Amino acid sequence: MQNLPVTADHFKKASIDEHAAEAIERESISAWRDAWLRLRSNWIAMTGLVCLILLIIMAIIGPLITPYDYYTNNLELTNLPPSAEHWFGTDDLGRDMFARTWMGARISLIVGFSAAAINLLIGVIYGGIMGYAGGRLDTVMNKVSEIIYSVPDLLVAILLVVVFEPSITTIILALCVTGWINMAWIVRGQMMQLKNQEFVLASRSLGAAGSRILFRHLIPNSLGPIIVTLTLAIPSAIFSEAVLSFLGLGVQLPAASWGTMINDSLKAMVIYPWRIAFPALFISLTMLSFNMFGDGLRDALDPKMKK
Repeated sequence: MQNLPVTADHFKKASIDEHAAEAIERESISAWRDAWLRLRSNWIAMTGLVCLILLIIMAIIGPLITPYDYYTNNLELTNLPPSAEHWFGTDDLGRDMFARTWMGARISLIVGFSAAAINLLIGVIYGGIMGYAGGRLDTVMNKVSEIIYSVPDLLVAILLVVVFEPSITTIILALCVTGWINMAWIVRGQMMQLKNQEFVLASRSLGAAGSRILFRHLIPNSLGPIIVTLTLAIPSAIFSEAVLSFLGLGVQLPAASWGTMINDSLKAMVIYPWRIAFPALFISLTMLSFNMFGDGLRDALDPKMKK
């Protein structure tokens, strides 16, 4: 087969559209929107988020949609099974379990979010100063946090209950004595990674004060790990509140708490299983939902997980 010579007639000059060449083919999205899109594509995390939203809504309106309250005793209606009148049954004093369950959810969520918010504030400030300052101050502050962390949480709660009366405020205070330390260590690690970055050196060279660099540059760039730690700290506080209430160190009767409801139902759990089933179910569901959402949020905010 004879090879034909290649000439200029075999080629056609491609037209160049300068406007089309400079056009952006893909929409530019921010880091937070990209994280939201990846979180939304994670069906496990979204399932946890939906469950949490439903739990919060029911904690708000649950005690209001039943004609019964959570504290009135009615000895004629003791230990009734779930029915159309009492959806979750009644306890040994004739109190409506549906109203008590959602009142317990309200208390648990209030304690969880309040303790996590206080721990967030203390941990971010303490950890930020500790990591940004470095040197001897970092060593001293880190040793102080290690000493506080070594104190058992249950011992702190018992001491606070002895000094103060058992209440929601006492529980939140007990959870905040050592609960902020994990957040502080997370923030400290982030500060030590970021404080020598170029944008921090540029801000420092322009004369920015240390407090401005910390609160305007370093902490905002650490929001991903902070949010994930906060999300996983809330179920820990809820579970701690349930344990303290189960031991009699939390909210007192006639107030309802998942921990106190489980404690009241232990003696009759075989005969009246619904009394322990509902509070145990919703504690488990709350813990599972927070962990599912927290794991998905961690993956969404981690740049290493981008495909």
